[in-house]
Amino acid sequence: MLFKTTAALAVTSSCLLCGQGAIAGAGIDPLTTVRVASGLNRPIFVTHAPGDSTRLFIVEQRGLIKILDLTGGAVLVTPFLDIDALVVNFGGNDERGLLGLAFHPNYQVNGLFYVNYINNFSDTTIRRYTVSGNPDKADPSSGFTLMTLAQPFSNHNAGWIGFGPNDGYLYIATGDGGSGCDPGQRAQDITGQLLGKILRIDVDGGSPFAIPADNPFVGVTGDDEIWAYGLRNPWRNSFDRATGDLYIADVGQNNWEEINFQSAASTGGENYGWDCKEGTACGCAGFPSGCVCANVSAVDPIHEYDHSLGLAITGGYVYRGCAIPSLQGTYFFADFVSARIWSFTFDGVNMTNFTQRTFELSPSSDGFSIGAIASFGEDADGEVYIVDRAGTSTGEVFKIVIECVWDTSGSGSVDVPDLLSLLAVWGLNP
Repeated sequence: MLFKTTAALAVTSSCLLCGQGAIAGAGIDPLTTVRVASGLNRPIFVTHAPGDSTRLFIVEQRGLIKILDLTGGAVLVTPFLDIDALVVNFGGNDERGLLGLAFHPNYQVNGLFYVNYINNFSDTTIRRYTVSGNPDKADPSSGFTLMTLAQPFSNHNAGWIGFGPNDGYLYIATGDGGSGCDPGQRAQDITGQLLGKILRIDVDGGSPFAIPADNPFVGVTGDDEIWAYGLRNPWRNSFDRATGDLYIADVGQNNWEEINFQSAASTGGENYGWDCKEGTACGCAGFPSGCVCANVSAVDPIHEYDHSLGLAITGGYVYRGCAIPSLQGTYFFADFVSARIWSFTFDGVNMTNFTQRTFELSPSSDGFSIGAIASFGEDADGEVYIVDRAGTSTGEVFKIVIECVWDTSGSGSVDVPDLLSLLAVWGLNP
Protein backbone atom coordinates (compact mmCIF):
# COMPACT_ATOMS: atom_id res chain seq x y z
CA MET A 1 0.00 0.00 0.00
CA LEU A 2 1.51 3.29 -1.08
CA PHE A 3 -0.24 5.52 1.45
CA LYS A 4 -1.22 4.71 5.02
CA THR A 5 -3.37 7.70 5.92
CA THR A 6 -4.48 10.93 4.36
CA ALA A 7 -2.70 12.86 7.12
CA ALA A 8 0.55 11.08 6.39
CA LEU A 9 0.16 11.88 2.71
CA ALA A 10 -0.20 15.58 3.44
CA VAL A 11 3.11 15.89 5.26
CA THR A 12 5.25 13.44 3.28
CA SER A 13 7.85 15.00 0.98
CA SER A 14 8.28 13.93 -2.63
CA CYS A 15 11.60 12.34 -1.61
CA LEU A 16 9.68 9.82 0.44
CA LEU A 17 6.39 9.67 -1.41
CA CYS A 18 7.52 8.87 -4.94
CA GLY A 19 11.24 8.33 -4.60
CA GLN A 20 11.57 4.71 -3.57
CA GLY A 21 10.76 2.90 -6.80
CA ALA A 22 7.39 1.93 -5.38
CA ILE A 23 5.48 2.96 -8.48
CA ALA A 24 7.81 1.78 -11.21
CA GLY A 25 8.89 -1.40 -9.47
CA ALA A 26 12.30 -3.08 -9.45
CA GLY A 27 13.89 0.13 -8.15
CA ILE A 28 13.69 1.82 -11.55
CA ASP A 29 11.80 5.08 -11.43
CA PRO A 30 10.15 6.55 -14.55
CA LEU A 31 11.28 10.13 -15.02
CA THR A 32 9.78 13.31 -16.34
CA THR A 33 10.45 17.03 -16.00
CA VAL A 34 8.49 19.92 -14.58
CA ARG A 35 8.97 23.52 -15.63
CA VAL A 36 10.08 25.65 -12.70
CA ALA A 37 10.89 28.94 -14.50
CA SER A 38 10.00 30.58 -17.81
CA GLY A 39 10.10 33.92 -19.59
CA LEU A 40 13.88 34.11 -19.23
CA ASN A 41 16.24 35.93 -21.58
CA ARG A 42 18.77 33.44 -22.96
CA PRO A 43 19.41 31.51 -19.72
CA ILE A 44 22.72 29.72 -19.84
CA PHE A 45 23.34 28.21 -16.38
CA VAL A 46 21.74 27.51 -13.02
CA THR A 47 23.39 26.81 -9.68
CA HIS A 48 22.95 27.22 -5.93
CA ALA A 49 24.69 28.87 -3.03
CA PRO A 50 26.24 26.40 -0.55
CA GLY A 51 23.76 25.24 2.04
CA ASP A 52 20.86 27.20 0.51
CA SER A 53 17.99 24.88 -0.39
CA THR A 54 15.48 27.68 -0.93
CA ARG A 55 16.91 29.41 -3.99
CA LEU A 56 18.28 28.66 -7.44
CA PHE A 57 20.44 31.23 -9.24
CA ILE A 58 19.80 31.60 -12.98
CA VAL A 59 22.48 33.11 -15.23
CA GLU A 60 21.26 35.02 -18.30
CA GLN A 61 23.83 35.43 -21.04
CA ARG A 62 23.18 39.15 -21.44
CA GLY A 63 24.68 39.80 -17.98
CA LEU A 64 22.01 39.19 -15.34
CA ILE A 65 21.80 36.71 -12.50
CA LYS A 66 18.26 36.06 -11.30
CA ILE A 67 16.91 34.17 -8.30
CA LEU A 68 14.26 31.47 -8.45
CA ASP A 69 12.52 31.17 -5.10
CA LEU A 70 12.12 27.41 -4.76
CA THR A 71 9.67 27.76 -1.89
CA GLY A 72 7.32 30.10 -3.72
CA GLY A 73 8.09 28.96 -7.26
CA ALA A 74 8.63 32.45 -8.71
CA VAL A 75 11.60 34.25 -10.25
CA LEU A 76 12.28 37.41 -8.24
CA VAL A 77 11.67 40.63 -10.16
CA THR A 78 14.92 42.30 -9.06
CA PRO A 79 18.07 40.56 -10.34
CA PHE A 80 20.64 39.33 -7.86
CA LEU A 81 23.32 40.96 -10.04
CA ASP A 82 23.14 43.07 -13.20
CA ILE A 83 26.45 43.52 -15.06
CA ASP A 84 24.91 43.94 -18.49
CA ALA A 85 26.95 47.12 -19.02
CA LEU A 86 30.21 45.18 -18.53
CA VAL A 87 29.35 42.26 -20.81
CA VAL A 88 29.55 42.02 -24.58
CA ASN A 89 26.84 39.94 -26.24
CA PHE A 90 24.87 40.70 -29.37
CA GLY A 91 22.21 38.04 -28.91
CA GLY A 92 21.37 35.31 -31.35
CA ASN A 93 24.23 32.84 -31.70
CA ASP A 94 26.86 35.12 -30.20
CA GLU A 95 28.89 32.90 -27.86
CA ARG A 96 30.04 35.78 -25.68
CA GLY A 97 28.33 37.10 -22.58
CA LEU A 98 28.00 36.16 -18.92
CA LEU A 99 28.89 32.48 -19.01
CA GLY A 100 29.74 31.17 -15.54
CA LEU A 101 28.93 31.54 -11.84
CA ALA A 102 30.42 29.87 -8.76
CA PHE A 103 29.82 30.56 -5.08
CA HIS A 104 32.70 30.39 -2.62
CA PRO A 105 32.50 27.22 -0.49
CA ASN A 106 32.32 29.49 2.58
CA TYR A 107 29.71 31.78 1.01
CA GLN A 108 27.41 31.65 4.03
CA VAL A 109 30.14 33.40 6.02
CA ASN A 110 32.08 35.55 3.53
CA GLY A 111 29.37 36.25 0.91
CA LEU A 112 31.82 35.89 -1.99
CA PHE A 113 30.95 34.61 -5.45
CA TYR A 114 32.69 34.60 -8.81
CA VAL A 115 31.59 35.15 -12.40
CA ASN A 116 33.12 34.40 -15.79
CA TYR A 117 32.15 36.76 -18.61
CA ILE A 118 33.39 38.30 -21.84
CA ASN A 119 33.98 42.00 -21.33
CA ASN A 120 33.45 44.87 -23.75
CA PHE A 121 36.94 44.30 -25.17
CA SER A 122 35.97 40.66 -25.90
CA ASP A 123 38.31 39.33 -23.21
CA THR A 124 37.50 36.57 -20.75
CA THR A 125 37.15 38.09 -17.29
CA ILE A 126 37.07 36.28 -13.93
CA ARG A 127 35.61 38.66 -11.37
CA ARG A 128 34.64 38.42 -7.70
CA TYR A 129 31.60 40.01 -6.09
CA THR A 130 30.12 40.17 -2.60
CA VAL A 131 26.51 39.85 -1.51
CA SER A 132 24.98 42.98 0.04
CA GLY A 133 23.11 43.21 3.33
CA ASN A 134 20.11 41.92 1.39
CA PRO A 135 20.68 38.19 0.70
CA ASP A 136 18.75 38.52 -2.58
CA LYS A 137 20.96 41.33 -3.89
CA ALA A 138 24.68 41.42 -4.64
CA ASP A 139 26.74 44.58 -4.17
CA PRO A 140 27.58 45.68 -7.76
CA SER A 141 30.31 48.04 -6.48
CA SER A 142 32.22 45.14 -4.88
CA GLY A 143 33.56 43.81 -8.19
CA PHE A 144 37.23 42.77 -8.14
CA THR A 145 38.96 41.32 -11.22
CA LEU A 146 41.11 38.25 -10.67
CA MET A 147 42.07 37.44 -14.24
CA THR A 148 41.64 38.68 -17.80
CA LEU A 149 42.47 36.56 -20.86
CA ALA A 150 42.62 37.99 -24.37
CA GLN A 151 40.38 36.16 -26.85
CA PRO A 152 41.57 36.18 -30.50
CA PHE A 153 38.10 35.28 -31.86
CA SER A 154 34.53 35.63 -30.63
CA ASN A 155 33.77 31.91 -30.28
CA HIS A 156 35.00 29.06 -28.04
CA ASN A 157 34.90 31.02 -24.79
CA ALA A 158 33.93 28.01 -22.63
CA GLY A 159 32.96 29.90 -19.45
CA TRP A 160 32.44 27.29 -16.72
CA ILE A 161 33.93 27.92 -13.30
CA GLY A 162 33.54 25.77 -10.22
CA PHE A 163 35.11 25.05 -6.84
CA GLY A 164 36.61 21.63 -6.30
CA PRO A 165 34.63 19.87 -3.55
CA ASN A 166 37.76 18.20 -2.17
CA ASP A 167 40.33 21.01 -2.34
CA GLY A 168 38.36 24.30 -2.36
CA TYR A 169 40.29 25.66 -5.35
CA LEU A 170 38.62 27.50 -8.22
CA TYR A 171 38.70 25.67 -11.56
CA ILE A 172 38.27 27.67 -14.79
CA ALA A 173 37.53 26.22 -18.22
CA THR A 174 38.88 28.10 -21.24
CA GLY A 175 38.26 27.45 -24.93
CA ASP A 176 41.02 27.33 -27.52
CA GLY A 177 40.46 30.92 -28.67
CA GLY A 178 38.07 30.17 -31.49
CA SER A 179 38.00 29.99 -35.27
CA GLY A 180 38.55 26.45 -36.59
CA CYS A 181 41.18 23.81 -35.82
CA ASP A 182 42.84 26.04 -33.25
CA PRO A 183 44.92 28.07 -35.74
CA GLY A 184 47.14 29.45 -32.97
CA GLN A 185 47.78 25.95 -31.57
CA ARG A 186 46.85 27.30 -28.15
CA ALA A 187 45.26 24.20 -26.66
CA GLN A 188 48.52 22.23 -26.88
CA ASP A 189 50.73 25.14 -25.77
CA ILE A 190 51.50 25.02 -22.04
CA THR A 191 54.34 27.54 -22.07
CA GLY A 192 52.55 30.77 -22.85
CA GLN A 193 48.86 30.10 -23.41
CA LEU A 194 46.06 29.66 -20.89
CA LEU A 195 43.45 28.97 -23.60
CA GLY A 196 42.18 25.46 -24.31
CA LYS A 197 42.74 24.51 -20.69
CA ILE A 198 41.36 23.82 -17.25
CA LEU A 199 43.00 26.29 -14.87
CA ARG A 200 43.21 25.86 -11.08
CA ILE A 201 43.80 28.75 -8.70
CA ASP A 202 43.64 29.46 -4.98
CA VAL A 203 41.37 32.47 -4.42
CA ASP A 204 42.08 32.52 -0.67
CA GLY A 205 45.86 32.31 -0.78
CA GLY A 206 46.75 35.71 -2.25
CA SER A 207 45.60 38.73 -4.22
CA PRO A 208 44.28 38.49 -6.83
CA PHE A 209 44.94 34.75 -6.32
CA ALA A 210 47.67 32.25 -5.53
CA ILE A 211 48.91 29.18 -7.41
CA PRO A 212 48.34 25.87 -5.61
CA ALA A 213 51.74 24.38 -4.90
CA ASP A 214 50.66 21.00 -6.31
CA ASN A 215 49.55 22.30 -9.71
CA PRO A 216 51.24 20.04 -12.27
CA PHE A 217 53.46 22.63 -13.96
CA VAL A 218 54.72 24.50 -10.92
CA GLY A 219 58.50 24.44 -11.02
CA VAL A 220 58.62 22.78 -14.43
CA THR A 221 58.08 23.92 -17.99
CA GLY A 222 54.49 25.10 -18.28
CA ASP A 223 52.17 27.85 -17.07
CA ASP A 224 51.59 27.50 -13.35
CA GLU A 225 47.82 28.07 -13.54
CA ILE A 226 47.25 25.08 -15.86
CA TRP A 227 45.62 21.97 -14.40
CA ALA A 228 44.77 20.17 -17.68
CA TYR A 229 44.97 21.02 -21.40
CA GLY A 230 44.13 19.96 -24.94
CA LEU A 231 40.52 21.21 -24.97
CA ARG A 232 38.55 22.88 -27.75
CA ASN A 233 35.50 24.40 -26.10
CA PRO A 234 34.71 22.67 -22.79
CA TRP A 235 31.02 23.44 -22.48
CA ARG A 236 29.60 22.74 -19.06
CA ASN A 237 31.80 20.73 -16.75
CA SER A 238 30.94 19.53 -13.28
CA PHE A 239 32.31 17.90 -10.18
CA ASP A 240 30.60 14.88 -8.70
CA ARG A 241 29.82 16.32 -5.27
CA ALA A 242 30.12 12.88 -3.67
CA THR A 243 33.46 11.78 -5.13
CA GLY A 244 35.17 14.93 -6.45
CA ASP A 245 35.54 13.40 -9.92
CA LEU A 246 35.46 15.95 -12.76
CA TYR A 247 33.43 15.51 -15.96
CA ILE A 248 34.48 17.70 -18.91
CA ALA A 249 32.21 17.91 -21.96
CA ASP A 250 34.17 19.23 -24.96
CA VAL A 251 32.40 20.48 -28.08
CA GLY A 252 33.84 18.99 -31.26
CA GLN A 253 34.42 20.48 -34.68
CA ASN A 254 33.44 18.37 -37.67
CA ASN A 255 32.89 14.84 -36.43
CA TRP A 256 32.98 14.07 -32.71
CA GLU A 257 31.54 15.31 -29.42
CA GLU A 258 33.19 14.01 -26.28
CA ILE A 259 33.07 13.62 -22.50
CA ASN A 260 36.37 13.52 -20.65
CA PHE A 261 36.78 12.24 -17.11
CA GLN A 262 39.29 13.19 -14.45
CA SER A 263 39.39 11.16 -11.28
CA ALA A 264 39.42 12.99 -7.95
CA ALA A 265 42.73 11.23 -7.33
CA SER A 266 44.32 12.94 -10.35
CA THR A 267 47.40 15.08 -9.84
CA GLY A 268 46.58 17.06 -12.97
CA GLY A 269 48.51 17.56 -16.18
CA GLU A 270 46.20 15.52 -18.45
CA ASN A 271 46.27 16.27 -22.16
CA TYR A 272 42.83 15.66 -23.68
CA GLY A 273 44.20 15.78 -27.21
CA TRP A 274 42.76 18.74 -29.11
CA ASP A 275 43.61 19.62 -31.80
CA CYS A 276 45.85 16.65 -32.48
CA LYS A 277 42.79 14.56 -31.75
CA GLU A 278 39.04 15.06 -31.97
CA GLY A 279 37.56 12.47 -29.66
CA THR A 280 39.55 9.29 -30.28
CA ALA A 281 40.14 10.17 -33.94
CA CYS A 282 43.42 11.56 -35.18
CA GLY A 283 43.84 15.05 -36.54
CA CYS A 284 41.47 17.94 -36.85
CA ALA A 285 38.88 16.38 -39.15
CA GLY A 286 40.95 16.71 -42.30
CA PHE A 287 42.41 20.12 -41.58
CA PRO A 288 46.11 20.71 -40.88
CA SER A 289 46.43 20.83 -37.10
CA GLY A 290 50.09 21.58 -36.57
CA CYS A 291 50.59 18.46 -34.46
CA VAL A 292 50.85 14.75 -35.14
CA CYS A 293 48.38 12.46 -33.43
CA ALA A 294 50.89 9.64 -33.01
CA ASN A 295 53.31 11.95 -31.19
CA VAL A 296 50.79 13.05 -28.55
CA SER A 297 50.09 11.16 -25.37
CA ALA A 298 46.46 12.07 -24.80
CA VAL A 299 43.74 10.83 -22.50
CA ASP A 300 40.85 9.42 -24.51
CA PRO A 301 37.29 10.46 -23.69
CA ILE A 302 35.07 8.05 -21.77
CA HIS A 303 32.30 8.69 -24.30
CA GLU A 304 32.00 10.20 -27.75
CA TYR A 305 29.28 10.46 -30.38
CA ASP A 306 29.29 11.48 -34.00
CA HIS A 307 27.34 14.24 -35.66
CA SER A 308 24.50 12.00 -36.72
CA LEU A 309 23.30 12.34 -33.10
CA GLY A 310 24.10 15.97 -32.43
CA LEU A 311 26.46 18.83 -33.16
CA ALA A 312 27.33 20.45 -29.81
CA ILE A 313 27.56 18.60 -26.53
CA THR A 314 26.25 20.09 -23.27
CA GLY A 315 27.78 18.59 -20.16
CA GLY A 316 25.67 17.84 -17.11
CA TYR A 317 25.84 16.50 -13.57
CA VAL A 318 26.03 13.29 -11.60
CA TYR A 319 22.76 12.94 -9.72
CA ARG A 320 23.26 13.05 -5.94
CA GLY A 321 19.81 14.13 -4.79
CA CYS A 322 17.47 12.41 -2.35
CA ALA A 323 14.24 12.41 -4.35
CA ILE A 324 15.18 9.65 -6.82
CA PRO A 325 17.42 7.06 -5.09
CA SER A 326 17.54 4.84 -8.16
CA LEU A 327 19.44 7.61 -10.00
CA GLN A 328 22.32 7.81 -7.52
CA GLY A 329 25.59 8.13 -9.46
CA THR A 330 23.86 8.72 -12.82
CA TYR A 331 25.48 11.33 -15.07
CA PHE A 332 23.16 13.34 -17.36
CA PHE A 333 24.24 15.17 -20.52
CA ALA A 334 22.68 16.42 -23.76
CA ASP A 335 23.27 17.93 -27.17
CA PHE A 336 22.44 21.60 -27.67
CA VAL A 337 21.50 21.27 -31.35
CA SER A 338 19.59 17.97 -31.46
CA ALA A 339 18.14 18.35 -27.91
CA ARG A 340 18.87 14.68 -27.26
CA ILE A 341 19.39 13.76 -23.60
CA TRP A 342 21.34 10.75 -22.31
CA SER A 343 22.61 9.34 -19.03
CA PHE A 344 25.08 6.72 -17.82
CA THR A 345 26.98 5.63 -14.74
CA PHE A 346 30.77 5.50 -14.62
CA ASP A 347 32.93 4.00 -11.87
CA GLY A 348 36.24 5.35 -13.15
CA VAL A 349 36.79 2.34 -15.39
CA ASN A 350 33.51 1.02 -16.75
CA MET A 351 30.46 2.78 -18.17
CA THR A 352 27.12 1.12 -17.49
CA ASN A 353 23.41 1.87 -17.77
CA PHE A 354 23.74 4.08 -20.85
CA THR A 355 20.21 5.35 -21.47
CA GLN A 356 18.49 7.54 -24.05
CA ARG A 357 16.37 9.95 -21.99
CA THR A 358 15.01 12.35 -24.62
CA PHE A 359 11.50 10.97 -24.93
CA GLU A 360 11.28 10.45 -21.18
CA LEU A 361 12.23 14.01 -20.21
CA SER A 362 10.92 16.04 -23.14
CA PRO A 363 8.14 16.92 -23.40
CA SER A 364 7.70 17.48 -19.68
CA SER A 365 4.77 16.38 -17.56
CA ASP A 366 3.45 19.93 -18.08
CA GLY A 367 3.37 19.35 -21.84
CA PHE A 368 6.25 21.74 -22.58
CA SER A 369 8.99 20.57 -24.92
CA ILE A 370 12.67 21.04 -24.20
CA GLY A 371 15.14 22.21 -26.87
CA ALA A 372 18.39 24.20 -27.12
CA ILE A 373 19.76 22.69 -23.89
CA ALA A 374 22.43 25.17 -22.86
CA SER A 375 23.22 23.68 -19.48
CA PHE A 376 22.31 21.46 -16.60
CA GLY A 377 22.50 22.52 -12.98
CA GLU A 378 21.89 21.28 -9.48
CA ASP A 379 20.38 22.72 -6.32
CA ALA A 380 21.77 22.46 -2.82
CA ASP A 381 20.02 19.11 -2.34
CA GLY A 382 21.59 17.60 -5.45
CA GLU A 383 18.45 17.63 -7.59
CA VAL A 384 19.20 18.18 -11.29
CA TYR A 385 17.79 20.87 -13.59
CA ILE A 386 17.84 21.46 -17.37
CA VAL A 387 18.31 24.94 -18.87
CA ASP A 388 16.43 25.44 -22.13
CA ARG A 389 17.68 28.49 -24.04
CA ALA A 390 14.64 28.38 -26.27
CA GLY A 391 14.55 31.98 -27.42
CA THR A 392 15.06 35.64 -26.62
CA SER A 393 12.26 35.88 -24.07
CA THR A 394 11.08 32.33 -23.64
CA GLY A 395 14.01 30.62 -21.94
CA GLU A 396 12.99 28.00 -19.40
CA VAL A 397 14.33 25.87 -16.55
CA PHE A 398 13.07 22.34 -15.92
CA LYS A 399 13.60 20.00 -12.99
CA ILE A 400 14.10 16.25 -13.40
CA VAL A 401 11.56 14.43 -11.23
CA ILE A 402 9.88 11.07 -10.88
CA GLU A 403 6.81 10.63 -13.02
CA CYS A 404 4.59 10.08 -10.01
CA VAL A 405 1.11 8.82 -10.79
CA TRP A 406 -0.32 10.88 -7.93
CA ASP A 407 1.30 14.11 -9.14
CA THR A 408 -1.75 15.14 -11.14
CA SER A 409 -0.86 18.84 -11.02
CA GLY A 410 2.56 18.23 -12.59
CA SER A 411 4.38 20.14 -9.86
CA GLY A 412 7.06 17.52 -9.31
CA SER A 413 5.71 16.59 -5.87
CA VAL A 414 2.41 15.65 -4.33
CA ASP A 415 0.75 18.89 -3.22
CA VAL A 416 -2.69 20.10 -2.14
CA PRO A 417 -4.29 19.94 -5.63
CA ASP A 418 -3.05 16.36 -5.93
CA LEU A 419 -4.52 15.50 -2.53
CA LEU A 420 -7.90 16.88 -3.57
CA SER A 421 -7.81 14.87 -6.80
CA LEU A 422 -6.86 11.75 -4.88
CA LEU A 423 -9.67 12.24 -2.36
CA ALA A 424 -12.12 12.68 -5.23
CA VAL A 425 -10.96 9.38 -6.73
CA TRP A 426 -11.62 7.74 -3.39
CA GLY A 427 -15.07 9.35 -3.19
CA LEU A 428 -14.12 11.50 -0.22
CA ASN A 429 -14.79 15.18 0.27
CA PRO A 430 -12.31 17.34 2.23
